[in-house]
Amino acid sequence: MIKKFISRLLGKGAATAAAVPQAEAPVAAAAAPRPSAAMAQAPSAPTGGIPTGKRVEVPASEHGIDPKLVDERAINVVRTLQRAGYEAYVVGGAVRDLLVGLRPKDFDVATNATPEQVKGLFRRAFIIGRRFRIVHVIHGRGRDHEVIEVSTFRAYMDNSEATQVEGNEKTSKAALAGSAHAVDASGRVLRDNVWGPQVEDAARRDFTVNAMYYDPESQVVVDYHHGIADVKKKLLRLIGDPLTRYREDPVRIIRAVRFMAKLGFTLEKKTAAPIAETVPLLANVPISRMFDEMVKLLQTGHALASVESLKALGLHRGVFPVLDAVFDESRSTPEEFARQQAFIRQALQDTDRRVGEGKPVAPSFLLACLLWHDVQAGWRKNQAAGEHPAPALQQAIDAVFDARIGDISGRGKLGADMREIWMMQPRLERRQANTALTMIEQPRFRAGFDFLRLRADVGEAPVELAEWWEDFSMGSDDEREALLTAVREAQRGGARKAAPARTAKPAAGADSGASGEDAADDGADDGDEGSEGGEGAAELATGAPARKRRRRRRKPAGAGGASAPADGG
Repeated sequence: MIKKFISRLLGKGAATAAAVPQAEAPVAAAAAPRPSAAMAQAPSAPTGGIPTGKRVEVPASEHGIDPKLVDERAINVVRTLQRAGYEAYVVGGAVRDLLVGLRPKDFDVATNATPEQVKGLFRRAFIIGRRFRIVHVIHGRGRDHEVIEVSTFRAYMDNSEATQVEGNEKTSKAALAGSAHAVDASGRVLRDNVWGPQVEDAARRDFTVNAMYYDPESQVVVDYHHGIADVKKKLLRLIGDPLTRYREDPVRIIRAVRFMAKLGFTLEKKTAAPIAETVPLLANVPISRMFDEMVKLLQTGHALASVESLKALGLHRGVFPVLDAVFDESRSTPEEFARQQAFIRQALQDTDRRVGEGKPVAPSFLLACLLWHDVQAGWRKNQAAGEHPAPALQQAIDAVFDARIGDISGRGKLGADMREIWMMQPRLERRQANTALTMIEQPRFRAGFDFLRLRADVGEAPVELAEWWEDFSMGSDDEREALLTAVREAQRGGARKAAPARTAKPAAGADSGASGEDAADDGADDGDEGSEGGEGAAELATGAPARKRRRRRRKPAGAGGASAPADGG
């Protein structure tokens, strides 16, 4: 009773009443009348440490947002909600981007309607999420579909009154069942589904530049925390006490890095001060969410700047396992490490360029670039232990997935694409005439070739090899045949030069040098070099020329020693 009385004094009556367990929410929403715009403002401005700010309505003549940059489908969602009697605004990062003249990639909408009420207004709408229950309103179908994310205004809750659980989202499912507001031992919010007024919704957002609301119908921006002023000053400032806000959600540290890189903003001193103290809390964040945040960092068109921002804050190591591999100097010589860093830099630059040109970017390709040298190190180690090149590479890939990616994406399509890019490299290096046509017909050939070209750009692979595959993949039938003929001639010439050296060896020496790899190849014809276990694989993994392979001699294909058939390679 005392707690309820205090809550009412602080203006939290409506927010407390909204704290209905998830299982009961649809029933409560159905029983309650639709709130009007006036009802959303009914609770008095809460006090008691909540950074509510002051509502300021900024007209179009002052904020300067270009209405043409606003997505028509987002406008339609806002209009539908408003015509049904609810408040609705474009919110968050979209407003921030509009203020700096950028066309937002995604549009989010905030409203005082509950998720169930939102869902009832649209034909294709789905309620998702546990930590935050939101609605996805789907427009269009197939590749051209767009998702407008709609969230309900949330109350700014005191974490001391929340359900306290041990562990995280995965280990505390039973304790979180039916809870509308829950935190872990460090103060990280695990459930936040208590509805409240817009003034509190603005207070619980992270940065001032993300806490603005834009009404595309009236073209008014609602600003509670001087967000427009901070945008003009290019300043990132957390709302409220920075230490508390980082404890509520440590991923805000990573978001700060992304905004610094994307917008060229700087961190306010008070906002930056607790970062070193709160970085260890990132270990409590689910791996899947951290993985998604890393991909966002590297695929928003500012990958290089993001990496530099991470370095500036000391976050390039110990936060993301993938980046730990990138900056690991212990596995190579200084010269090799410099070449590896050049390769990574080139990959990030190419990614930024493609994003800037509006071209699609596959996370599998960029991750394959970032982890390539980690795979190479394991590949060399496995072969040094006597493993055949093909399984040695497979084992190295598995080890990297387990150590750097875990069970999130290393076993799905993303992992399959990365594996194919890596496994394609030794096959591209061998350039076998009898498998070249098959190679260019593979769905992931272009990604494998682009990967080879990056390696050639930094001196890790022969430039001539990358040029040959480019000419072959784009050439006519006659041009391809000429390129294949040149390869066959070079391969036959190499075999004739190698033959005297093999016959000159003593028999005992030949036997002692026959490792498991050579023994497996003795009975194979030249076509078997198209597998991953050839000499090209050994050279690619070790960086040194591979041992000469013994080959079965062929009988002349006709009088005068005519050339071998085309598929003999």
